[in-house]
Amino acid sequence: MDENPVNEKTKTGTRGRKLLIEIALAAAVWAVFAQVYRFDFVSFDDTAYVLNNPHLRHGLSWEGIRWAFGTTSCEFWHPLTWLSFLLDFELFGLHPGGYHLTNVVWHLLATLLLFALFCRMTGCLWRSAFVAAFFALHPLHVESVAWVSERKDVLSAFFWMLTLYLYVYYTEKPALKRYLPVVFSFVCGLMSKPMVVTLPLVMILLDVWPLKRLNFDREGLLLQLKEKLPLLTLSAVFTAVTLYAQYRPAGRDLQFPLASRAANAFVSLVTYLQKTLWPTHLAAFYPFPDHIPALKAVAAVALIFLITASAAAAAKRLPFLFVGWFWFLICISPVAGVVPIGDFAMADRFHYLPSIGLSVILAWGLPAIIKNDTLAKKFLLAAAGLFLLAMGIVSYQQTTVWKNSLALAEHTLNATRNNFMAHNGLGVALMREEKIQEAVAHFNQAIALAPHKSRFYSNRGIAHHQLGNHQSALEDFNRAISIDPRNESAYNNRGCLYNDLGQHQKAVDDLSAAIRLKPDYVEAYLNRAKAHDRLGRYQQAVDDYNRAMILNNNFLPEN
Repeated sequence: MDENPVNEKTKTGTRGRKLLIEIALAAAVWAVFAQVYRFDFVSFDDTAYVLNNPHLRHGLSWEGIRWAFGTTSCEFWHPLTWLSFLLDFELFGLHPGGYHLTNVVWHLLATLLLFALFCRMTGCLWRSAFVAAFFALHPLHVESVAWVSERKDVLSAFFWMLTLYLYVYYTEKPALKRYLPVVFSFVCGLMSKPMVVTLPLVMILLDVWPLKRLNFDREGLLLQLKEKLPLLTLSAVFTAVTLYAQYRPAGRDLQFPLASRAANAFVSLVTYLQKTLWPTHLAAFYPFPDHIPALKAVAAVALIFLITASAAAAAKRLPFLFVGWFWFLICISPVAGVVPIGDFAMADRFHYLPSIGLSVILAWGLPAIIKNDTLAKKFLLAAAGLFLLAMGIVSYQQTTVWKNSLALAEHTLNATRNNFMAHNGLGVALMREEKIQEAVAHFNQAIALAPHKSRFYSNRGIAHHQLGNHQSALEDFNRAISIDPRNESAYNNRGCLYNDLGQHQKAVDDLSAAIRLKPDYVEAYLNRAKAHDRLGRYQQAVDDYNRAMILNNNFLPEN
């Protein structure tokens, strides 16, 4: 790690070192993540994003593009993410390896842009390399890369880095023709994942350091507000769109009191810091705690406020500490959990962009502690190398967890306690292995831990149906629908059961309800066609079969 900005004798030497670092970064990313080419899709969201998404069959056609820009499916408006999946379908069909490698490519491009960004802003070659390598190799970032459904993470990260790079270019010689590409790239980031809304605030931080454009006086602040106003307006608009897209009808999820969410937010922030330096017990899902001890919550609040106050006090003397810490806080605030986003406590993927701020603190803070330049060079270079090597090894091991649904669910159960999502996921995976009794046992545990989850009853009902326990299956489907009357999967599953019981009109009623709730529900069309056929309504059966053929795709049971 370098103690001063790069001062090579020639520009050629600088370019050569940069090229070697870029090659090393690319090699490290591929060494850790190339294994994903052999991985399968997982049932956790990949069914909705890819496998059971009939719209992907349109590919990059006008129909597909129109759907991408018009849907809020999966509770986001992120048309560029959908366009990337449409392109993947054009190139790879439903072969999972292609989708996985696309994620790796976007992650690598974001890493290289991050390196170029900090080199351009600071002139510090090795510190910039550390920031980029930290981002590329940290185990908490495996989820964003190895999980196909998190395409939105890696795609938005690319546009995040590109927007900042274009912004730095703009600040070197402010002009409208340089500002407009910044706005365009920012919009692309927002259309990839709405978490990018915090980017204008990060630009203001960079104006403090290392760009040194911001003076903390009235005139300077007003100038910043005027310059960032178009971007802040876009952030406000996309925030409103996201809140609308994520609106959930009552009954879908258990809502936690504001006090519990606030306490969890502070405890989670401390946990992110802990896992940044010691990334153990990583999981695809961290259940929201039933109870947070008051002392633990108070200690977390005190620690976060202490760090924040210290960073603010050191703004002039150690500006990288101020910028790095507030980068982390600002970027993670939309997903801290104070605003309800689910029944999980935290998520590894939320660490992806915010972690850059923490790596800046390490890259510039540690050399500031060690005053002896010779010692700093030798010790910090070796320490950084060992730290990144350890991160890469752990990330490689963590990546293997994502090879299929069974491995992911088993690992999540081992890494956490009382994890209802892991029990449910393992139950679904075991059903696919035709281990139905074992699946029922895990569904029982999931329901015991989270009796408010409609789909857990629906999944257990499928298992009972396969075992021939028709009454138990019917009770589970009824319970699922009573909890969430908009659970289209439960209506479809109960319709299948009624078909097998010979109650075909009841089947038609349920399957029609499923189709009303989800007009592109291929399985429901196929099942209703069977019911119509058995009722002698042959034209209606043909119509449903035709509709299913238009929407046809390969399926995994939903969970």
